[in-house]
Amino acid sequence: MQPIDLNKRIHTLDYLRGFALLGIILVNIPALMWIEPPSTSADLAYSHFLALFVEGKFFTIFSFLFGVGFYIFLSRAAAKNERANRLFLRRIAILFLFGIIHVFFQPGEALTVYAIFGLIALPFYKVRKDINLALGLIILAFTAYFGIKIAMPFPLILLGLAAGQYQLFEKIEAHKRMIVVFTSIMFLLSLGGWLYQWSYVPDAIIPSFDNMSEEKLNEHIANIENFTLIGMQISPIVSAFYVGTLVLLLQYPFVQLLLSPLREYGRMALTNYLGQTALILIIGHTFHLISNIHLISSLWICIGIYTAQLLFSKIWLKSFRFGPIEWLWRIGTYGTVPPLLKTK
Repeated sequence: MQPIDLNKRIHTLDYLRGFALLGIILVNIPALMWIEPPSTSADLAYSHFLALFVEGKFFTIFSFLFGVGFYIFLSRAAAKNERANRLFLRRIAILFLFGIIHVFFQPGEALTVYAIFGLIALPFYKVRKDINLALGLIILAFTAYFGIKIAMPFPLILLGLAAGQYQLFEKIEAHKRMIVVFTSIMFLLSLGGWLYQWSYVPDAIIPSFDNMSEEKLNEHIANIENFTLIGMQISPIVSAFYVGTLVLLLQYPFVQLLLSPLREYGRMALTNYLGQTALILIIGHTFHLISNIHLISSLWICIGIYTAQLLFSKIWLKSFRFGPIEWLWRIGTYGTVPPLLKTK
């Protein structure tokens, strides 16, 4: 394995984190806004869109990227002759504290889950990369097949760790042909998965369950359950297709320029993830939208939050070295106060 560049930031990972954040808010906002099940054709169409292309997919990407970051942090700390494990444990402890605070506002939050599974995954840093890859794939296949969403971050973290060990993101050009083949296969599998999932799409809005026969009611409930489960089962495949596609597109300078706001958005991923919850709740309570909007209306709120956070991230990072929460995270990890302002 080649020496690790201690200072070079891997911008592709920032783009991917920003991309993942775009999907996570779409899934989180219905619960935070206490939105009722779809009651209009627009709601139903949007609900199906989320189930097919969003739910479980961006959470999967974020978990994988946590594993990549896990490897990079430990490797760079070790290369600097720092106490890598000790620093990582402090970093995980701070993340867990952030999650404990966050869970009071967002019961479905993921930081505590990442902290717990990150701690469990720590010994695997010393394990051979091919073993981590195999274990990650086997455990992920099991958890995805049975729809055990709460356990899926662990194998995804292992796969991210393996990707770091293979230096996949440091050597994208060298792996480009393999990435093209991999992404093409994931696309074909995703297409097959979407078609299979769609075959179980629930019926359109039903005025009243009272008018349904028991057989029809059981069929309708079974379709809902299968539609959701299949979406979870194929989520790692679809996520891999999304990641591979974005990585390949980012090899073109004009795409990097076009998507540059995502890079800053992803550099402040922790700040923006927590900020999404804060903004949703502030907007919901200020304008009395809690339990008072349709599902499709939540999309426009998300677009507004995207706009505000993308602009904020761009402006903030012109003057500051880290996002505000990332800065606090570094203070807790290293026990020192790094300069926040950029030096001219």
